[in-house]
This record gives sequence, structure tokens and C-alpha cells, in this order.
Amino acid sequence: MVRDKKMKPVRATSTLGPVDKLEIKRLSNAERSAYFSRREAAKVLRSVLEGDARRRAVGSIKSLVFRPSIRNKKGTFALVCQTLKHLVIIKDVLEASSILKGKWKRQAELIYIITYDILFGQAVSLVGDAEKFLMQWKDDLQLALARLLVKEKVKTVEDLVNLYQIPEVSKPRYVRVNTLKIDVDSALLELGRQNMVQKDDVVPDLLILPPATDLHNHPLVMNGSVFLQGKASSMVATALDPKPGWEVLDACSAPGNKTAHLAALMRGKGKIIACELNKERVKRLKETIKLSGASNIKVLNGDFLNINPKDPSVSTIRAILLDPSCSGSGTVSVRLDNLLPSYAAADVKDTERLNKLAAFQKKALAHALSFPAAERVVYSTCSIHQIENEDVIESVLPLAASYGFQLATPFPQWQRRGLPVFQGSQHLLRTDPAEDGEGFFIALFTKEDNINHFEKQAICNTSEALSRDNCSDRLLDRKKRCVIPYVGTRLFQIWLHAKQDWPQKKQKHFQSK
Repeated sequence: MVRDKKMKPVRATSTLGPVDKLEIKRLSNAERSAYFSRREAAKVLRSVLEGDARRRAVGSIKSLVFRPSIRNKKGTFALVCQTLKHLVIIKDVLEASSILKGKWKRQAELIYIITYDILFGQAVSLVGDAEKFLMQWKDDLQLALARLLVKEKVKTVEDLVNLYQIPEVSKPRYVRVNTLKIDVDSALLELGRQNMVQKDDVVPDLLILPPATDLHNHPLVMNGSVFLQGKASSMVATALDPKPGWEVLDACSAPGNKTAHLAALMRGKGKIIACELNKERVKRLKETIKLSGASNIKVLNGDFLNINPKDPSVSTIRAILLDPSCSGSGTVSVRLDNLLPSYAAADVKDTERLNKLAAFQKKALAHALSFPAAERVVYSTCSIHQIENEDVIESVLPLAASYGFQLATPFPQWQRRGLPVFQGSQHLLRTDPAEDGEGFFIALFTKEDNINHFEKQAICNTSEALSRDNCSDRLLDRKKRCVIPYVGTRLFQIWLHAKQDWPQKKQKHFQSK
């Protein structure tokens, strides 16, 4: 969570004196849980609102609430969501009452949380300075709320809340099995003890449960055996299809669900470089990796665009997953972004922001395609906008072709494909927010001939008869037309190794088709 240097984080014991500690001990378990949930909810709410104000969230509401450091996850999640749903009303009431001043303004998120409980939630115990302060103003808060009802010409609080509500999308609960810790059948059996569970027909390690199934405190979730991850999100790493032993780069990794999925698909073998620029998001990324039990992931806190593709440390990367910053327009209801102030204020598409995002996305994808040994590159977003999806792909097609890449078709059985705005868009994949519960976009680039980069480079460098323009064409006919380097040179050893390795790679390639 990003904090103002002048603002100290709200802690559960920060406002407690000796008498208050005794009072807490006298509270019932439910009252004590509510007290601490308000403090935890205030921390999450601050992080959410600060990220929303900067238009650069540290994480979704769910990911922030369900991190290991939050103890009462269910209560905290409900409190954050309900406070956000009522936030416009709460702010109006506090402003009308002239309460949010002085030191309380520095603890605004805690004041929002407690105000929600006073006006709309459960009874507030008089423990803690903030609770005592606001309970003194209870009558004023209720009077300001009554006046707001009159102003908005509604009769009940429910009618007032409905003015700001957005219909929710009902979708199944998806669970991705972390095969590093448990196999799919065992997870199916364990989850099926209390729920109806079935396997997904598209993603092999995905299970489907009824909508609104609450698994947040389930042992399999708590120990990282399964992850609460949407279907479309789980399709991304599956589309990349990295093999055990490969070196893989996850360019924009946090919060880490896709990174952990890559590790599972690779059976924990090989190496994954998980790159993340934001320091706060790196913390969340490391938590996810630790929970997953993956041991082949190296976290890199830095800018993916600053990685030199020619650097020896990344020269053997064979697959790249690029899931860059995007508008998140396809997961508004899933991420609960519809509860955020910025969403309520934006009644038209933010064209300027979308243009900036698209410019970054094009630059990042072009960079990903430039890694010399890369054979597979997946570009994905959780956006529904053409400018972030098809337009980005179309803009890099000439560059991709120059590197030997072409568009492939992930999940050929999937019906919803890219918008028909350029030739080849049928290879792209879309999920629909209404039909699938969330809107994702996936593009898969693969090398045309899938020749190992080192073999290709060795043959090109040693064939004096081949010109730079027709090198790729002649490589396809290399068995008939190939200049063998002088036997005593280092170059010959490279060439010979490549020739010996090629039949095995060719066999594996066609087996994977």
C-alpha cells in the first residue's frame, strides 16, 4: 500500500489507551472482530482510493483484501465493498455535518468506515477514539442523511443507494488448481465434499462451482493448493503453453496469478523471470509466489522496457507473457471497479487515457517480439476496447513478421474471436463480459518455422552464399543448400550441435501440435 510520508498507517492498537484495552477484552467475539475489521478495512480502503486517484491501482479490491496479512477477510471485504457503495452518500453527509477536520481528516478512510457502520451497518461499540468521536455526532449524521433524502427526492435510504448502483454480473466461481501442490482430481474430490464442482472444458486445470460460492477461508485456498482465478485470466498462461525446462519471461507480473500458473504448467522446471515495476505490487507478487510453492521464479523489480534483449541473462528466453497495464474495462464488475469514485465520475470513455495506454502497450509488445530466442509471445488485456486490443496487434504485424513471428490461434474451439478490422484478426481471442462474465483479449505470436534461434543464427552466419534478404527462405531448404563451416573452428562446433539437436526439437514440435 502506498502511503503519504506524513500519514502514519492506521493500526488496530494506534488509538488504544490502557482503559481501551480492557474494554476490548470485555467485548464479545463479534464486537471484537468488527472493531479490528474496521481498522483492516481502512487500510485497504486507503490503498484502493489512492490507487484510483492516480489511475494506477496497486491491486484489485479482492486481491488487497485476500492477501495473507488480512486476518478477517470476509468481514473486511464486506465492509470495504459496502463503504464504497455508500461512499458518495457518506461524503455528502460528512461534508454537511462539517465533521471531517483536523486529525480526523488524516484518518479519512477510518472515518468513512465507521460512518457507514453508524448509518447503515451494525451498532458501533464505544471503543477507540474514532468510534467515540463519531458517536458524539450520530444525531448530526442522521439529520444530514435525512436532508439528503429530501434533496434527492427519495423516500428511503435504499432508494438513495439505488441511485448509485450498477447491476452486478452473475457468473460461476472458477478455481484454478495449482498442480504444483495438488492434482486436479484430488482438488475436485475435496471441493466436492461441500459444493457442486465440475471440470472446465477449455482450461484443463480449471474447476467450476456455483456463483457466489465462498471459498476464501477454504483450506485449499489458504494453503495455495487452488487459486480463485477467473476463466479468461486462466486462459492466458495456457495459451502461452510453456514447456518444462524452458526459460520464460512474465513482463508485467503482479499480482502473480498468471506467473504462478506458468510455473505450474512448467511443472516447476526451468526458469521464470517475473518482472514488475511497482514496488508495492512486487510485495503482492512475492506473496502469491510464496503461496503457490513455485521455486523456479525469479522476481525482478524493474521496468520490462529497460531489459536489453541482447543481454546474456535473457538471451535464452523462449516464451514471453505480456499482460500490460490496461483500462480494465472488461473486468469492471469482477474487480469491483464500478464501486470506485473514478468510475462513477466517468460517463464517457477517457480517450486521452486510452491513447496513452495504447502507446505503452504497442511499445511493450514491440519490445517483447525483439527477444532473439523467443518462440512464443502472448499479449493479453482485460479490456474491451479495440484501441488496446486489435489496433495494438495490427500496428506491430510488420515488425513481428520481420522477426519471423506470425499470429497463431489459441483455443481454436473458442467461438468469440477478434473484431474483423484487419486480415488475420480471426486468430485473436476475445471473451465477452455479458456472456463470459469478464472481457479479456488474447493474441498469440509464434515463430513461422519454429527454428531454434541459435541454430538459425549459426547457419546464417556461416552461409556466405546466403544474402541477408533471403536467409529465412533458404533456411527452409537447409538440408539441400547449407555451407558447412571449417571443421577446426568454434563455429563448426556450434553448427554441429545445432544439427544434432534439430531432429529432437522437430519431433517435439510436431508432437505438441
